[in-house]
Amino acid sequence: MNLKPVFLSFLIIMIGSAVINAQKTYQIVVDETKNGSIEIEPKIPSDGKLPEGTILKIRATPDEGYVLDAGYYSVKGMWGAMYHETMASPFEVLINQDKHVGASFIKASEVNHINVIQNVVYAKPGVKTLKYDVYSPKEAKNLPCIVIIHGGGWASNNEDIMRGMARELTKGGQYVVFSIDYRWQGKLDGDDEGNTMADIIEDVFGAITHIMEHAKEYGGDPTRIAVTGDSAGGHLSAVAGTMPNKIGDGGFGKTPGVFEFMPSYLPKNKTPEQVRNEMMKAIQAAAPSYGVFGSDLLNHYSGDPKADETWKEGIAPLINIPNASEREIPHYLSRGTKDMLIKDEAVKVYVDALVQAGQRVQYVQAGGAGHAFFDWKPDERTKDTFKKYGVYYCAEMKAFFNSVFYSED
Repeated sequence: MNLKPVFLSFLIIMIGSAVINAQKTYQIVVDETKNGSIEIEPKIPSDGKLPEGTILKIRATPDEGYVLDAGYYSVKGMWGAMYHETMASPFEVLINQDKHVGASFIKASEVNHINVIQNVVYAKPGVKTLKYDVYSPKEAKNLPCIVIIHGGGWASNNEDIMRGMARELTKGGQYVVFSIDYRWQGKLDGDDEGNTMADIIEDVFGAITHIMEHAKEYGGDPTRIAVTGDSAGGHLSAVAGTMPNKIGDGGFGKTPGVFEFMPSYLPKNKTPEQVRNEMMKAIQAAAPSYGVFGSDLLNHYSGDPKADETWKEGIAPLINIPNASEREIPHYLSRGTKDMLIKDEAVKVYVDALVQAGQRVQYVQAGGAGHAFFDWKPDERTKDTFKKYGVYYCAEMKAFFNSVFYSED
């Protein structure tokens, strides 16, 4: 009897079994859903463990009177759960680490007044494709534009996190709202060379440039723009409001004392000077929320050996406020009284500097609110915080914008 074939068969079976047993698995948690349901294929086993490489197909179905807010998976991030979202169903999730999966639903009445266009690409200066979302009131025509810039320590989140604010600011049909994304600092996007704060600011100016070029397609007026954002986006929206005069091709720090920003998107038929002049006229109001404004708390994220304190000053709104006699840029500033990251004293320094420059400024504190109360995520805690504070202060912010764009002369 020839035992060789039998032995080989046995060996193949044993090797195959070892490979299967050695295959890495990850823990998958299905979050509870409200106002809708999800179906997942293949089904999650009772122990919640799935082999690496498994692809889940998830279908989200809203209850009557509701619509899909987002399907998602979440992983651990620097600020807690980091959500990766899609507004389409069905959607797929690749299993390559421990994840939560689920879907969020909202009342249809929250979005019936708008058309939403997702993921408009404006540039790709590095690994990440840069995009923005558009929230346009139905029948919009020649409305002022609001540009929202998200927070996340310049190192996390994307434009999706500001959709609650976008929906609120479009209520009443007075504004077209754009929520933008930008590169993360350092190598967090996977770039070989780290992104600096100057790169991030150039993305903000690039997004606004692209929005100005295409605003009319969404019913917006490119000559009337307000900027807002929270946390890191509070800093960036203050930069956009106070520093469009720094747009240019002189480079950032390449020449001593010269700190200019080349937008990451530039129309083929326009020079940086033309974009600068148009944007300086177009941006007419800023509403930075719980942001960083002084150079002492900012990081230029540059490894250039020439980088010194002047590089921080080149990205600090506090040091670059225009005098109102040259260019007016009214400000609406907000902060939660329980914000442990942004202190009242630091915001007041910016308020005082704006007043010194003759700028109109309003500073409000949300009693009892912590940091990031304008954010929107699928979890109930974030939604409840937004409902408690974000909705009210979005209305207050919109009233401020109305005083700029709809006041009677």
